[in-house]
Amino acid sequence: MALILCLETATTNCSVVLSKDGALFARKEDGSKNYSHAEKLHVFIEEILKENNLSIADLDAIAVSKGPGSYTGLRIGVSTAKGLCFSLDLPLISVPTLTCLALQVKPKKGFVIPMLDARRMEVYSTVFNSDLQQVRATKAEVLDEKSFAEFLDKDKVVFIGDGVEKFKGICNHPNAEFIGGKLPSATEMCGLAEAKYKISDTEDVAYFEPYYLKDFIAG
Repeated sequence: MALILCLETATTNCSVVLSKDGALFARKEDGSKNYSHAEKLHVFIEEILKENNLSIADLDAIAVSKGPGSYTGLRIGVSTAKGLCFSLDLPLISVPTLTCLALQVKPKKGFVIPMLDARRMEVYSTVFNSDLQQVRATKAEVLDEKSFAEFLDKDKVVFIGDGVEKFKGICNHPNAEFIGGKLPSATEMCGLAEAKYKISDTEDVAYFEPYYLKDFIAG
């Protein structure tokens, strides 16, 4: 039973949520197409606490989306989470970004493949079964018409995320379903963060780093 501040900054969605006992308690988001984390993340944290008559001292833990995703976005989110945990002596919980994205889909069968734009025809992706158990490792991969054929040939596959449009244009498989434009949100972090908090599955605040997956390349 905990009050956890959840931060999602792996994409352009600057998302701040208060999770109470594993359920959504309050949320502030800016899902625009522009990165606003540097300007809005700390403001959102202050506002969400104030609007709910809470102080930062009421928090039991900080959860952060660990990646993969935008290098700058992840760096801002993780730096903020680590700073709060260090100053308040709170546990730090990390949650995989693609898992949160996959949780926006509730399939009855088949597979879910969350897919985030990585540059050109490349995406960050992983594969979950209908029970949302990960069945393939997370990768940064260049898409072609044969991508994910081993899963598409077996069953229905739901592709979700802002990388979907890249694949939709080259995939004509009848088992493919596309949910484009979706971004990870701190909303889906609530249950995952609570479960980790209960078993003390936390990170070392001093040494934790985001899961960048690829080296940073300046644009």
